[in-house]
Amino acid sequence: MANRTQNDAKSIHGTNPQNLVEKITRNKIYASVYWKKDCFGLSAETLVDKAVELKYIGGMIGEPQKPTEFICLILKMLQIQPDKEIIIEFIKNDDYKYVRLLGAYYLRLVGKAYDVYTYLEPLYNDFRRVRVAQADGTFALSHIDEVVDDMLRKDYLFDVALPHIPMRYTWHALPAAVVAVTTLQQRRLLGNVAVLDPLPSLWCVVLATCTARRGGGDSSTLM
Repeated sequence: MANRTQNDAKSIHGTNPQNLVEKITRNKIYASVYWKKDCFGLSAETLVDKAVELKYIGGMIGEPQKPTEFICLILKMLQIQPDKEIIIEFIKNDDYKYVRLLGAYYLRLVGKAYDVYTYLEPLYNDFRRVRVAQADGTFALSHIDEVVDDMLRKDYLFDVALPHIPMRYTWHALPAAVVAVTTLQQRRLLGNVAVLDPLPSLWCVVLATCTARRGGGDSSTLM
């Protein structure tokens, strides 16, 4: 019962949410002491108490490969499916950087492309250092913006295959894309085209296209 997905949980990407984590990894998590001792009976309300205790992020660590507390909590979140509002509050949390990354990674696993880009792209402004557990048992230093970039660009992270989402510049949901202009992108808009953004966004393409069609008019009319 402790390992079963909540009865009223919705399927994610057409499958049981826990199936987003590979079976061999799930079984190692189920067998871990942290899962049995600290994750048993956790609810969406009590999850935050464990989240603030995180000291690093990562998937499987050491030899034999053991699950980190971070990936255990991710599986627990997939099991109980916290409300979207709770996940957003995790991501917006400025006080606990690992809580922020926990929410961001969970949203990357279960969220739609619009939500993923809307809530994760602003984290490119967060340059705080974080510890990342490595497969060999060591730890590496990274930064929140780098980890978020990995979430958006990589297909595999923390020993979990990330669901496919379209690249930002090929994402053609125009009405949503026009709304999803982050603060970072707004600051990078120069003239008619955003030329400094290392992550090409659909907004830049839309802005340039619309400007060209209007005969090179002022882009501010689109804002």
